[in-house]
Amino acid sequence: MTASVGANRQPERPARLKDVAELAGVSLKTVTNVVHERRHVKAETRARVKAAIAELGYTPSLVGRQLQSGRSNIVALAVPRIDEPYLGALAHALIMAGERHGYAVFTDETGRSDEHELRAAGGYPGNSIDGVIYSPLAIDPRRMADMSRFTPMVLLGEHLSDATADYVAIDNEQSARDVVRHLADGGRQRIAFVGGNPSRPLSVGQLRLKGFRAAVKELGLESRPDWLLRCDRYSRETGAAMAEQLLPRIGDIDAVVCASDLLAIGVIRTFIEHQVRVPDDVAVIGVDNDPLGDVVSPTLTTIDAGHVATADELARLVILTREGVTLTGQPVPHENRIIVRESAP
Repeated sequence: MTASVGANRQPERPARLKDVAELAGVSLKTVTNVVHERRHVKAETRARVKAAIAELGYTPSLVGRQLQSGRSNIVALAVPRIDEPYLGALAHALIMAGERHGYAVFTDETGRSDEHELRAAGGYPGNSIDGVIYSPLAIDPRRMADMSRFTPMVLLGEHLSDATADYVAIDNEQSARDVVRHLADGGRQRIAFVGGNPSRPLSVGQLRLKGFRAAVKELGLESRPDWLLRCDRYSRETGAAMAEQLLPRIGDIDAVVCASDLLAIGVIRTFIEHQVRVPDDVAVIGVDNDPLGDVVSPTLTTIDAGHVATADELARLVILTREGVTLTGQPVPHENRIIVRESAP
């Protein structure tokens, strides 16, 4: 029996594997071999089966494919908040990157909850997730490092020294050095810093603070201990509160480096409310190239974190972990660049 292409069959129910086998005149096993692109099928037989599949409009069962391969082709992006513009832009870029690699991206908001972050670190048990792209904030770093040995995982931003998971970020120390040099080239000499979290020494903010301190020392600039403000939550509200602490120092400081754009936007808001001119009185600069930075007034000078490049590298690495490749727990940095706008020309 041969397939009669173009017979315009319209079954009342979705076509099944058995229907394809009957139309093509082959066994169920042969149809399965063709569907899964196995090589030991004759070219003529393969063509007959594919013609039957096309005529019947047969679509292989997703569940069946998952059982055969042991994969769902779904990865999870677990971040503290998805409503932050930077993370929203990154999620969009990652979804596009996932499509290019044949993966769907499930996005989860952990809300800085220990319980929620542990569930993500465990690979979302019972949910057929192939791998996790993860930005941890609440979970203890040592516990996180232990869990990374069992979950196919790539970290976003923060590096855990004992973890097997690679992490993708710009070179945080170098980016801070770059912004300090940019400020020095513009004549700024007395610089404050907002961000950094001593409890997480390898966090993004702490690495940026390390680079900031190194650049200040190298360039012979001034930055006093009470000009270095720590915080563990990077939001506009936190930035505004930090700026309140800097108001008595206006006249002493002439620039502020912020560990994120959201902090910088909050700092600018408070300065403007108190008639501090940006950048005339104080220059302000951030990191991440958050989409909001181009619409605030004054527009925000920043370091471009490279959403698309970051997303491509995250997708590539998490797929490698699912393929059984053992990562080395090393940083995967990509190039950063300063975007000069009004807040720090």
